[in-house]
Amino acid sequence: MERKNRADEKRHGRCGGEKERVAVPEEKAPGFATLEQEWRRAARRLADAGVGEPEANAERLLLHVLGLTKAELLRDFREPFPEAMREAWEAVLRRKERGEPAQYITGEQHFCGRAFRVTPAVLIPRPETELLAEAVLAALPADEPLAVADVGTGSGALAVTLAAERPMWRVVATDLSEEALAVARHNAARHGVAERIRFARGDLLEPFLTGTREDVPDAIVSNPPYVPAGELPKLQREVAEFEPRLALDGGADGLEAYRRLAAQLAALPVLPRLVALETGAGQAEAVAALLGTASDWAEIRFVRDYAGIDRHVLAFGRPPGTRSTA
Repeated sequence: MERKNRADEKRHGRCGGEKERVAVPEEKAPGFATLEQEWRRAARRLADAGVGEPEANAERLLLHVLGLTKAELLRDFREPFPEAMREAWEAVLRRKERGEPAQYITGEQHFCGRAFRVTPAVLIPRPETELLAEAVLAALPADEPLAVADVGTGSGALAVTLAAERPMWRVVATDLSEEALAVARHNAARHGVAERIRFARGDLLEPFLTGTREDVPDAIVSNPPYVPAGELPKLQREVAEFEPRLALDGGADGLEAYRRLAAQLAALPVLPRLVALETGAGQAEAVAALLGTASDWAEIRFVRDYAGIDRHVLAFGRPPGTRSTA
């Protein structure tokens, strides 16, 4: 099912290193509650509550409550659980038992090797979206002062990553939600790129429609809502009940945002050099066709995700100042 929420993903690629889960040794139970015993008890408790990946979720929450790194947890596995932390530990477990994503409980999710604040106002960044960031970084020159727009920025993960990885680029981050923009601003400041990101409220490309040719960004990147409305109730409980519907609901067939975006592209005074979009499984061809209604692009290519699914659509514009709809 689309928009899955995984507690502890491995991250690959040029914009982030690999992050591995702690290996858990077996040991006989001592006469007091060790960190290992609490972790195992929590994992069983979450499994009984129907929580997916209970061991990974228990580990992540234990690290959060204790303020430890994974290496420190492994080092201290035989140490007694601090009873002063019992109330906080039980509180986060109850939240997880109800299905709340671990990322919202801890307030953090990693993306391309950086930690981002996340709240229920924003979609939790996914590993497949890291591939979209990598594709944009690879498609455009690093040594040019380009303007790039992250449309529907949410947590700002894409905007902040692009700004951090390309010091010469200027980024515009747009979103319809003021709450989401507040989270994105926090993350931009956290990673030292706030001065190179302008934030604007608006629906998709709306902030650019009333400007001049000079206001149109060189590249547009977006991870718009693409889940068909009828599929929303079938999503993981963590996604369907806790993540913002505005960031998930793609209309009857999941393509509504792409239709509006294609129409807005056609209304721009000039086309960007690159439009890079994330799509749902099986949607890439339809999204490419919708982009084709805005212009006769020089090239449209697909980028596959870790499962081999065409996940991202990249449309490359023709030389500046040209547009063909033939």
